[in-house]
Amino acid sequence: MSDPTDILVLNTGSSSVKFAVFDAQLHERISGVADGIGGSGILRIGAQKEVLALPDHRQALMAVLDRLTQRGTGPDSLRAVAHRVVHGGTSLTMPTRITPTVRAAIQACVPLAPLHNPHALLAIDALDHLAPDLPQYASFDTAFHATTPEVASRYALPPQAEALGLRRYGFHGLSYASVCRRLPEISAAPLPARLLALHLGNGASICAIKNGQSVGTTMGYSPLEGLTMGTRVGTLDPNATLRLAEEIGLRETKEMLNTQSGLAGLSGGLSDMRALEQAGTPEAQFAIEHFCYWAIRHGHSLIGAMGGCDAIAFTGGIGENARNIRARILDGFVWLGCSIDPEKNAQNAPCLTTSTATPTAWIVPTEEERQIALDADTLIGAAT
Repeated sequence: MSDPTDILVLNTGSSSVKFAVFDAQLHERISGVADGIGGSGILRIGAQKEVLALPDHRQALMAVLDRLTQRGTGPDSLRAVAHRVVHGGTSLTMPTRITPTVRAAIQACVPLAPLHNPHALLAIDALDHLAPDLPQYASFDTAFHATTPEVASRYALPPQAEALGLRRYGFHGLSYASVCRRLPEISAAPLPARLLALHLGNGASICAIKNGQSVGTTMGYSPLEGLTMGTRVGTLDPNATLRLAEEIGLRETKEMLNTQSGLAGLSGGLSDMRALEQAGTPEAQFAIEHFCYWAIRHGHSLIGAMGGCDAIAFTGGIGENARNIRARILDGFVWLGCSIDPEKNAQNAPCLTTSTATPTAWIVPTEEERQIALDADTLIGAAT
């Protein structure tokens, strides 16, 4: 029997497990999702879909491993399982093999990401039970931003607040790491020294990347800070949050700021950019303008953190596909010399700007799952 070659990547949420299998050359072989965990669920693998009971994450992962085995890529053919873990705090700042010590450190970060880290731990523990001999690795969404200077990551709070972990961590780090890897391949040129990267999707953020390292980003202690997002409010005066908590209660305030605000709050319930563009209502148009305005405004702040800008990169569902949104945002950077080519933008071409534009602007498709597989592959190689 030949040695195992594949890496299984897992992205575990509260009611779903997204998965992808990568071969030895890190080409994606198969992908899917187990959705509706906690009841009657749906398992999609490739183009196939089946309805089955998924009472908990262990049962969901059992079903995933069983169906992958039927397709010739079950545990016996896997080199490793690699997990996306949202929060690594200040201690887990590099991809790592999961040991009892690392698992405990992920557990310690649960107060920082109570909606995310517990589900990753459920998958880690389930795999440890279902395939105990299979090595497991973790890549952290916060890790890319560990290079930000202390002046950028600390809030102006006293030590007792800092001791609670209240600082800017930043997120979408796996996406930004993949942008740094992919842009030189797309542009056939070295990574720009000062890169403004916009991850625009239902969750949205911008990162200032100087010499390949994060020096600032819009998301902070949580993914709630920064840009106007699909359902998240973005940056809000803390006293406004306190006023809401006084008026409607803490739980209702959390719900409003995370799931009822952003584009949905401004438009009357529409959080999908495609639906907003099709709606054509004054509320939808204002929501779009709000999204673009704050992307431009935050983007310029991050250019200040880098001392200039050599290139702009768009990634994420909106960044890669919404040509009108890209055009509106890039219009805010024309004064820098970033001149968009309308035909290239309409075609979703890799380079969006004219031949003489500086900074240049690019579309860089996000490859978070492949980045996680690459992280695990690198660690495996370093250990052999």
